[in-house]
Amino acid sequence: MTAPPQSCEDEDRETVELSVVIPAYNEEERLGPTLDAVTRYLADNESRFGSWEVIVSDDGSTDGTREVAALRHPRVRLVAAGRNRGKGSALRLGVAATAGSRVLVTDADLATPIEELERLDKALSEGGAAAIGSRAVPGAEIAAHQHRLRELLGRAGNLLIRATAVPGLRDTQCGFKLFEGDLAREAFAGSRLDGWGIDVEVLQHLHRAGHPVTEVPVRWSHQPGSKVGPLDYPKVLTDLARLRLRLRPADLLVPFLFLALSIALYSGRFFDPDHRYLTDSIQDQNQWEWFFAVTADNLAHLRNPLFSDFQNFPDGVNLMANTVMLGLSVPFAPLTLIAGPAVSLSVCMGLGLAATAVAWYWLIVKRAVRHRGAAFVGAALAAFAPPMVSHANAHPNFVILFMIPLIIDRALRLACGARVRRDGIVLGLMAAYQVFLGEEPFLLAALGLTLFALAYAVARPRVAREAWRPLGKGLLIAGAVCLPLVAFPLYWQFTGPQSYHSVLHGDNAGNSPLSLLAFAERSLLYGDAARANELSLNPTEQNAFYGWPLVLVAFGIVVRLWERPLVKALAFTSVAAAVLSMGPKIRIPLTETVYPGPWALVRKFPLFESVIEGRVAMICAPALGILLALALEKILATHRVGAQYLGLLAVAVALLPIVPAPLKSDQREAVPEFISSGMWKSYVGKGESLVPLPLPDPGYAEALHWQTSARLGFKLPGGYFNGPYGADRVGIYGAVPRYTSSMLRDVRYGGKVPVIGKNWRAQARKDFAYWKAGVLVVAPQPNDENLRQAVEALTGKPGKWTGGVWVWDLHGGS
Repeated sequence: MTAPPQSCEDEDRETVELSVVIPAYNEEERLGPTLDAVTRYLADNESRFGSWEVIVSDDGSTDGTREVAALRHPRVRLVAAGRNRGKGSALRLGVAATAGSRVLVTDADLATPIEELERLDKALSEGGAAAIGSRAVPGAEIAAHQHRLRELLGRAGNLLIRATAVPGLRDTQCGFKLFEGDLAREAFAGSRLDGWGIDVEVLQHLHRAGHPVTEVPVRWSHQPGSKVGPLDYPKVLTDLARLRLRLRPADLLVPFLFLALSIALYSGRFFDPDHRYLTDSIQDQNQWEWFFAVTADNLAHLRNPLFSDFQNFPDGVNLMANTVMLGLSVPFAPLTLIAGPAVSLSVCMGLGLAATAVAWYWLIVKRAVRHRGAAFVGAALAAFAPPMVSHANAHPNFVILFMIPLIIDRALRLACGARVRRDGIVLGLMAAYQVFLGEEPFLLAALGLTLFALAYAVARPRVAREAWRPLGKGLLIAGAVCLPLVAFPLYWQFTGPQSYHSVLHGDNAGNSPLSLLAFAERSLLYGDAARANELSLNPTEQNAFYGWPLVLVAFGIVVRLWERPLVKALAFTSVAAAVLSMGPKIRIPLTETVYPGPWALVRKFPLFESVIEGRVAMICAPALGILLALALEKILATHRVGAQYLGLLAVAVALLPIVPAPLKSDQREAVPEFISSGMWKSYVGKGESLVPLPLPDPGYAEALHWQTSARLGFKLPGGYFNGPYGADRVGIYGAVPRYTSSMLRDVRYGGKVPVIGKNWRAQARKDFAYWKAGVLVVAPQPNDENLRQAVEALTGKPGKWTGGVWVWDLHGGS
């Protein structure tokens, strides 16, 4: 189809040098004199301003505005809306109808005389995107003031606007503004506000795009008949909030959708956390509830929140070295004290996972795509990818990652170099907070950002050269802010009581190449527990499992969108993270061939030596999510029905196999009556401990649940934590083994009681004394009869059955 020929009117409009836009609503009385003044002035000064036009944008007036005689002037055009929507809507309609190289926007009351155009035109000709009339800069003249209250409200509003939207501009609401034409049409076309906040939104658009705006002092006189009413001030505040958060109606729905998804995932525990247990958390739910409980108790009793001896008594536990997540366990302490740690942890994980998804959505909308649906799908993959769901069973520190997208955004701001000092300070505060949420996820995020930055620098070297100085300076500022805040906690973590050097996970903690293509256990449609566990350490460490359909679709996206630097960087980040996650040795599937992996280059570096390398594959989740969002936006923008159908079908085929099923849960083990009724109190004196046998350890830590249900009324030897072992202080899971605890553990799991003679009994007395044991407790468990016999032989006296457990009171000697 050929384009229609241009009319003479179109040709004339192409040569217009100045367009004047006047929004009008019920301006029958004032519009005529205003148009007469504007047209007369422009006609008299055509040698200065060139050809011109006047656009009156009627916002659904109900009086005679559209019949004003002055509208019949040959250079005046009327564009009209069907109904009243507000000044913003009228300006958007009017500016869209302009053809001028410059666009003047002025109010229908001409509170700023049209003669002030000369000042604005001079300022604009000196360079800039806009020159705006101002009543608040030196040289401005106010002939007639508004009511005092309105002036005060206006000044307060301008302070708020400078602080939140357009810093540096002292008067954004004066209705007299001159713009470069194309920039004006672009800014007004991209605006969303229909009310008085349109001025701020357009100026914010220019500010964020780096276009300079000049404030010009003007003469201004308040005119009677203002359309600004008392209710318009809170409306402007609402508009400012929308601008600050860049919210659209869909954005308000997204948090609720993600919260619903999170609750559905945790539905087996969420509605009855005191009596339900996440099966695949193994013993981690007990451990994390204890972390929340002990933090709240430390705060309530003004104790050191970085240490506790309630488990591993009397040596204690270095809480800072145990990912206690003080960034959440501290603010959640009131809920923990009121409702208990099970409720607090459940709420925290449910809200935290949803908040993480919302944060990724916000970053994707801000930095990658504008289509809300595409961003939602990308964020859902980033937050609910198979490795995230696996960790959702047991590891809040790898689920609650809402700070990571915020940190990424702040680092990208630094690279732009606009406000290096402020952004560096904010980044430092964010980094400090993330340290108290989880150091290992922070380390992996930094690794992912480094991979991305290297790839992007190769794809866009000029941008990289411009970015490295402000980025480097900002990172130095961030470090200077962050380090003083975390210095003492980190000193305590690495050198304080019960600190350790590293936690070794063996040589098999990397991912098999097959795990990147397989489906996770909790896949709703294709979950295979046997296969998933064969390819992972345990159900909480299924760190890849993206499924071969998603991998194929991601490959197709990269090929199709390869010309985009962002796609190249995301592709490199995903592939590099996947390869690193295979560990120091990569075994080729179905063969005995083993190659050294790149992880071997970093595995002995400080901090990296304690990382479970398979977790590096979690970096792929947000990278794949952003790739998917980019592809979806392109698919949804196409007008070819066939291409759109095939594209959406491919995305569905990629995602449906990895949609997660709700996490498995079981009825929780009941706390023995001996604990729940408080019977234990008569057996445990001050400075003594209650000793469950065998001692609680990472394999079975139900005694931690006893302790939290008793509101930390007694202390326990043993436990589930990380602590030092040996002269080298290598990190291990659980307490340093003692002869008695090791022997009784063997009895529980093996069922065989050794011959117990004088030496065993003497060692037991030493161990009981070391633990400051007040009472020994054997609860119903596998081989509990054998345990009872062993303990009777060690103590030389029979146990007493009470409160559903066997107890040995050691106050009479053993």
